[in-house]
Amino acid sequence: MSHAVGIIGRGFLGILTYIGGLGYILFDGLWWMVAGPIMRKGRLRGEETFFQMVRLSFKSIGIVSLVLFFVGMILAFQMAYVLKSLGVVKYVADIIGIAMTREMGPLLVGMVMTGYAGASIAAELGTMVVSEEVVALEAGALNPIRFLVVPRLLAAMIMMPLVVLIGTYVGIFGGFIVGVAFLDMDWYEYMTHTLDSLKAIDWLTGLIKAEIFGSLIAVVACYEGLSVTGGAEGVGKATTNAVTRSIVGIIICDLVFTALFFSLL
Repeated sequence: MSHAVGIIGRGFLGILTYIGGLGYILFDGLWWMVAGPIMRKGRLRGEETFFQMVRLSFKSIGIVSLVLFFVGMILAFQMAYVLKSLGVVKYVADIIGIAMTREMGPLLVGMVMTGYAGASIAAELGTMVVSEEVVALEAGALNPIRFLVVPRLLAAMIMMPLVVLIGTYVGIFGGFIVGVAFLDMDWYEYMTHTLDSLKAIDWLTGLIKAEIFGSLIAVVACYEGLSVTGGAEGVGKATTNAVTRSIVGIIICDLVFTALFFSLL
């Protein structure tokens, strides 16, 4: 019994330590992002931030659009199967629009970006740790958080909502294709139902989630990358941890914010 309690206690302390590490990365990164330039303790690295923005957005839009397009089509077919028996197939448009803006868009883009960008960031920083580049930065009086984390965190915070917005539109278009081509819906009727069903709060909900998910992916990836030990094997482990833990974190945050928005609205 005492052994089991000890295992549970160590696991709980490990979770708290991990959350504390993420909190340190996040708040220190935000400090250097906002207060650093104001207090003239370090300017933002504009060129590196722009490079990370390109990597986190334009280079990932293709795969994100492909995934969301097919998910929109799948969701339309599944909803039509249920709604057809009730004689209200036209409400497929409403369901696709709301589901994509509120839930499926941010969640699926977060999943894709975790594997696409999060793993890349963790591997990149982990390699820098192994090759002692981070130690060299510290020896040169350069703060690794400001120099390495801030550009990636800022890029994720700026570009994630944009990628989610594009992915949401593509997902809605996938549902539109199914509705018009396979469900015999008039294209104007489908568009009218979609536009009438969507409210500003639906878009706002999705964009808030996108901001949270983007920050989470960047923070977890940077934490895992900077915590690498054990050479090349450690880099591989950090990359795997960055993906799996980001996905778990995204799902937990999604549940929390969905419940919060549900209670408020």
